[in-house]
Amino acid sequence: MTVAGVMGTSIYVIDLLVKVIALGVVPKDRRPGTAMAWLLAIFLIPGVGIVGYLLLGQSRLDRRRHARQRALNEEVTRYVSTLPKTPHPESISPVDATTIELNQRLGSLPAVAGNRIDLISDYGASIQAMTEAVDGAEHHVDVQFYITADDHVTGPFFDALDRAAARGVRVRLLLDHLGSRGIPGWRRLVKRLDASDIAWRRLLPIDLLRGQIRRPDLRNHRKLLVVDGRVGFAGSQNLIEPGYNKPKNHKAGREWIELIARIEGPLVSALNVVFASDWNTETGELLTSELAVTAPPAGDVTGQIVPSGPGVDAENNLRAFTSLIYAAKERISITSPYFVPDESLLYAVTTAARRGVAVELFVSEGKDQFMVYHAQRSYYEALLRAGVRIYLYPKPTVLHAKHFSIDDEVAVLGSSNMDMRSFALNYEISLMLFDGDPVAQMRNVEDQYRAICRELSLEEWLARPKLAAYVDNVLRLTAALQ
Repeated sequence: MTVAGVMGTSIYVIDLLVKVIALGVVPKDRRPGTAMAWLLAIFLIPGVGIVGYLLLGQSRLDRRRHARQRALNEEVTRYVSTLPKTPHPESISPVDATTIELNQRLGSLPAVAGNRIDLISDYGASIQAMTEAVDGAEHHVDVQFYITADDHVTGPFFDALDRAAARGVRVRLLLDHLGSRGIPGWRRLVKRLDASDIAWRRLLPIDLLRGQIRRPDLRNHRKLLVVDGRVGFAGSQNLIEPGYNKPKNHKAGREWIELIARIEGPLVSALNVVFASDWNTETGELLTSELAVTAPPAGDVTGQIVPSGPGVDAENNLRAFTSLIYAAKERISITSPYFVPDESLLYAVTTAARRGVAVELFVSEGKDQFMVYHAQRSYYEALLRAGVRIYLYPKPTVLHAKHFSIDDEVAVLGSSNMDMRSFALNYEISLMLFDGDPVAQMRNVEDQYRAICRELSLEEWLARPKLAAYVDNVLRLTAALQ
């Protein structure tokens, strides 16, 4: 046999061996649809598919991180078990109570009463409210955002952090490494932070020279702020100006629409736990004094913080969302910039619509992420045929808020998108509110969206160009590559 023949046979045997091994390895602990997408990539484009799987196919983090996460989870669970178990208010339905129990079993944190929630939908007003809270800080300020930038909108907030640190307040800041590094002005931000008295760390850093190597799209997507353990903020908004410091966005008039909650009451203590968990994972330092802070009652809202991500088992945010959707009796209103559901969530939403629940979905008309935008569109026909009303927020604005409401009982908001990435790969935080007036506040926000949006009809959707439908369907496969 010639040298060329030997090489050809060797390549054939290796290719066959890789495919046989992939059949047994790839499906492990994955949904069948996700496994099939990876296998298709490996079989049809072997080189690219295998490299892609090796880079992006594993959601595990390093052992040190998992060990720290497990240890802190165990400590939080022990702490929670010592707290007196108070009955839920009568306004919370038995079905919602089971979701609260599910969340606590999977995420450790209990529901707590006595909170005040103010929803802020104005971008600049939320930055101003956070700045004012920091200016009132006496003990500690903990800041955590997926994207962080120092610009003309966030500058006053960073000035407030500097003032707080100068008067002896302990100021800590966590930012996602890759999420923030890709934003213009990154080096200026690093220079400012290094010159300040702010203790700051990169979340999930990737640095080949220091051996910090991991799947690059595993990100910490949380957005939260805690001041003295008594005032907190959580929601969808990043710490950056609404055009993301990008000239092409400014030229197009493209700005992000967000929703963030200002929180007072015992629920802030749960935000403390989430920040302390991520700080401990990055630094090894346990923020014992902060964990011991319990904020006094400030209102009549019962709420629960639901942290999720690779450090929390069983895709707990997906389970909580589907549980609430299946329990809906009259109305479901969903706002999601990236609605790319797995089978269980798609079935929950379409089943609710088919059994007579009024279901509406608010999404952006334009796109800020090509692949996700087209993957999302591939679900529109199934949703519309089931009776879901889809409202398109007019471009060039990006509707980036992430929230939903169920009947007049539950409001949910936070950093979690309704896509497979937020359910399985990203560290997220969701805020579930079970009574009081947050649902009414969220209804006002939804009414504002509806007044601006136009409704998409099934007839219009079926008449779209065939090429656009083809692209949508092809990119739907990429949603499952986890």
